[in-house]
Amino acid sequence: MEAEAAKLLAAGLCMGLGAIGPGVGIGVLGSGAVQAVARNPEARGQIFTNMIFAIALAESVAIYALVVAIILLFVV
Repeated sequence: MEAEAAKLLAAGLCMGLGAIGPGVGIGVLGSGAVQAVARNPEARGQIFTNMIFAIALAESVAIYALVVAIILLFVV
């Protein structure tokens, strides 16, 4: 029974810690993008394109954490 509890704890920690970083990063990124657009409205399209690309990279970290958590739950 302890092994099952350890698997659940490991999966929970993996997903929790793996989602904190991207969440904070996306918040900082969004704030910076809004400030950049406020300073230079003409560059809005280029700023938002780069912002969406960076958000996709940050979200991929959370998706990797989800995959590892699922592997911990169902494979290990």
